[in-house]
Amino acid sequence: MAHQNLAQQRLLIKGGKVVNDDRSVVADVYVEDGVVRQVGPNLNPEPPTGLVVLDATNKLVIPGGIDTHTHMQFPFMGSRSKDDFYTGTKAAIAGGTTMIIDFAIPQKGCSLTEAFDTWKSWADPKVCCDYALHVAVTWWSNKVKEEMKSLVQNKGVNSFKMFMAYKDVYMVNDEELYAAFSCCKELGAVAQVHAENGELIAQGAKKMLAMGITGPEGHELCRPEEVEAEATQRAITIANAVNCPLFVVHVMSKSAARVISNARREGKVVYGEPIAASLGTDGTNYWNKDWAHAAAYVMGPPLRPDPSTPGFLMNLLANDDLSVTGTDNCTFDICQKALGKDDFTKIPNGVNGVEDRMSVIWEKGVYSGKMDENRFVAVTSTNAAKIFNLYPKKGRIAVGSDADIVIWDPKATRTISAKTHHQANNFNIFEGMVCHGVPVATISRGKVVYEGGAFNVTAGEGKYVSRPPFPPYVYKRVRQREQVCQPVPVKRAPYTGLVSATSITPK
Repeated sequence: MAHQNLAQQRLLIKGGKVVNDDRSVVADVYVEDGVVRQVGPNLNPEPPTGLVVLDATNKLVIPGGIDTHTHMQFPFMGSRSKDDFYTGTKAAIAGGTTMIIDFAIPQKGCSLTEAFDTWKSWADPKVCCDYALHVAVTWWSNKVKEEMKSLVQNKGVNSFKMFMAYKDVYMVNDEELYAAFSCCKELGAVAQVHAENGELIAQGAKKMLAMGITGPEGHELCRPEEVEAEATQRAITIANAVNCPLFVVHVMSKSAARVISNARREGKVVYGEPIAASLGTDGTNYWNKDWAHAAAYVMGPPLRPDPSTPGFLMNLLANDDLSVTGTDNCTFDICQKALGKDDFTKIPNGVNGVEDRMSVIWEKGVYSGKMDENRFVAVTSTNAAKIFNLYPKKGRIAVGSDADIVIWDPKATRTISAKTHHQANNFNIFEGMVCHGVPVATISRGKVVYEGGAFNVTAGEGKYVSRPPFPPYVYKRVRQREQVCQPVPVKRAPYTGLVSATSITPK
């Protein structure tokens, strides 16, 4: 039987165009034991027996997508997100994503290590593709600092997320941000922020409810985009003060995106992550007459009512002002959303996207002519692999890379719908969108897990991937600045004149 399994692990992808972030070349790809062994024209690996051949003629062969932002089976706002680590990763695979990075989120005062262990125990028996975990810092103490160090050194964590929103639940203040950023920099981790001013949201929500605005439109009205832009600017300023690289999750608005672009032009080490939702739809939906429709779009930060937002964000993504794409996939059914039917602050925040992301970005980014196939690979896979130190095992098709590969048909179309999607919720925020760009086959760790609409997955077959600290892509510049950009005191002769004799003590 063991021999039978090994035989299945030999795979030849023939005749496709292999697309990496830097170039495209027509070549065959030979895979053995979950790893790419050869890339080149007309490969004929021996022996031919037991070799699985996939025809990729007129198709693209791309690195599997890496979704940098998911929340599977997340206990949040009085409910738990509907996609668990099984349905969530299965949906990911159907969409051409072969790795997710989820978040272990401790309550205030609770252990980061225990949160990490809890999330890992949920994921390990269920995942159908590889995954990693960011860890949230929701409070600050010496214990937190020690745990961050231990997570980096022993658990393969190299990113920590701080919430500037969700007052009294997850929010940390500027002093705590400064301490957490300093710690991240010492440990060689990437600091992540949910950038919204939590104080303004709390006040704004009270104001809306007092005005009798209880529906989903109140969600956007109480946290308009300047609330996101302000926090983004503040996070960048604090991170820059300690020379810590910053990763801004779910960039949702034009103004927050502009803040990031400007900071990058000033040479600050900051990365922005728009999500499928902010690139593919908008916040006009909060004003929909159907409550259930409007509530389905509720997420934090909200989608923006300015309909030019998705195109604007896509342009920035195409031109490297924004760097990677996630989904913030955190699905709730309509009946779960209905917890907030009389009060928008009680609608569980979260939308779908883990399955839709790759096609939405191809449609809105590549088919529209904003970006080419190489930039598509960069923003859906390679840049994430570089930032989180997974490259070139992930995010590239080359000899020695993990065989996480998608055969992609750029000409085919599919219509996104809750009726046909594999995400666990009964609504899709991209309902009816026709997308060019369809995954024909998805290969995870050298196994064909999805082909022509059919799955071949086993729960628990995905692996937890350790991420070493100090990703070179991020930290090379940081380390150099540390060495050469330090201020020095001015050399001067000591002052020898008179000194005032009395210091006035206030009464």
